[in-house]
Amino acid sequence: QVQLVESGGGLVQAGGSLRLSCAASGRTFSNYAMGWFRQAPGKEREFVAAINRGGGSQYYADSVKGRFTISRDNAKNMVYLQMNSLKPEDTAVYYCAASPTLGVRPDLYPYWGQGTQVTVSS
Repeated sequence: QVQLVESGGGLVQAGGSLRLSCAASGRTFSNYAMGWFRQAPGKEREFVAAINRGGGSQYYADSVKGRFTISRDNAKNMVYLQMNSLKPEDTAVYYCAASPTLGVRPDLYPYWGQGTQVTVSS
């Protein structure tokens, strides 16, 4: 089992920045690829970003490419999502997830955090 706890969400004006953090515990963190997903009201959960086990490869949804950056610190069992130039359409609950396999589909990720709310005002 891997336990994940997100933090760092909040209310920010359009154009602003937030940094989400996800603390992992349980099994060896470096054995897992990590992903960030988000879900807005009335919409399906969607992929945001993912990073491989070692942190050397990152993948992004087209909607956030160039604005968001995913990173990880395996020594601290942490993964981060730096979000810049935020837009109202980024408003959602953001989830951290862990998977033995790197991918963009939510069903590849067996472990999930509880989510943190990000609200971007216009």
